[in-house]
Amino acid sequence: MKKFISTVSNIFAIEELRSRLVTTLILLVIFRLGSFVVLPGVDPNQLTHADSGILGLLNTFLGGSFSRASIFGLGIMPYISASIVLQLLTVAVPYFQKMQKEGESGRNKITQITRVLTIAITLVQGVSYIATTIPSEAIMPELNKTLFTATSVIILTAGTMFCMWIGEKITDKGIGNGISLLIMIGIISRLPGALIGEAATKGMPGALFFVLELVALFIVVMGVVMLTQATRRIPVQYAKQIAGSKVYGGQRQYIPMKVNAAGVMPIIFAQSLMFLPALLAGYWAEESDVAASIGATFSDFTTWQYNLLFAFLIIVFTFFYTAITINPNQIADDLKRNGGFVPGIKPGAQTAEFIDNVLTRITLPGSFFLAVVAILPAFASLAGVGREFSAFFGGTSLLIMVGVVLDTLQQVESYLLMRHYEGMMKSGKLKGRSENVVLS
Repeated sequence: MKKFISTVSNIFAIEELRSRLVTTLILLVIFRLGSFVVLPGVDPNQLTHADSGILGLLNTFLGGSFSRASIFGLGIMPYISASIVLQLLTVAVPYFQKMQKEGESGRNKITQITRVLTIAITLVQGVSYIATTIPSEAIMPELNKTLFTATSVIILTAGTMFCMWIGEKITDKGIGNGISLLIMIGIISRLPGALIGEAATKGMPGALFFVLELVALFIVVMGVVMLTQATRRIPVQYAKQIAGSKVYGGQRQYIPMKVNAAGVMPIIFAQSLMFLPALLAGYWAEESDVAASIGATFSDFTTWQYNLLFAFLIIVFTFFYTAITINPNQIADDLKRNGGFVPGIKPGAQTAEFIDNVLTRITLPGSFFLAVVAILPAFASLAGVGREFSAFFGGTSLLIMVGVVLDTLQQVESYLLMRHYEGMMKSGKLKGRSENVVLS
């Protein structure tokens, strides 16, 4: 406890770090306040709450602002969609590949394209949001429906762009990745209510079971931390270069290959496809008992058929997303160009093959572990945990929270170490960090 108090004191002793923390907190508070401001002309008492399906997932990411018809009803989700599209285009389209290699100017162009695409996506999603999420009885009867839709879409677009601005400001002037923090604060805002609701449901007779739930949650979180931090370090040796009287290079460094290089993207991709079986079966449910059975099966996230397909899709998407984001050939070319080589491996094609083999070997167990984490909420729900609280036992929510917290702590720790203070961990650095690391 004494060490913790000392660390907090050191954090606030650094003026720049203190300023960044305060800026981050202020912007996050503004974001949360905005999520409670309802669109003009909407009666919040007539709104229905999305608790399941893709709408429930979006509502979780947005901290409930989706179901409240808030001015931040779409949040930064259109921006994330635009970023994913640009990321895929960067891999598949040579024009964007060339732009990415142009350095700072290329990244600025990609950022501008992402912003324009965000506006386009928000406009399309805004119309769909008004039509499908806000019931007619929630709109004040004296309003013109067309005018209401047009003004609401403009407000939603402005709200999304403002959320994007908040995220960028947190990244530039605050601590951590701003966009990730906005998602995390939306998810974690539901935790106190879920925790209180679970405790109230269990009551005194179920107090022991509630304690066991908390212990199980702690173990799951530790497992996710291990998954997030686990890396396979590939040693890289650089040849010595003599310039005048000085000798450069000759040091051994490492390429950190993350076991879960794909992050939460495989779960998000798989989750978006898991609604198709029930949706398609619904068209023939009245004509076929088989279709009705399929629809009922895949509408319940606790069935073994749902979880088996879900886990399979996550494994497939983990390999797919890892393959499109990490290019062994490019890493091998960069090493060769900079005079680096993997000890015992010939530079060039053999190095690329070696990196690809390592990546495949670590991605396989990582994909299985990720699939297990994704289906844990279903097992928790079957074990008697409340549906709202069980969502924190795994899945996208837990992975995002753990990843964002670790990234933020690493940034805070770097400030402490630069000012010669002891880091956040007893060893002086978070596990997974290394001074000799090659970033490619």
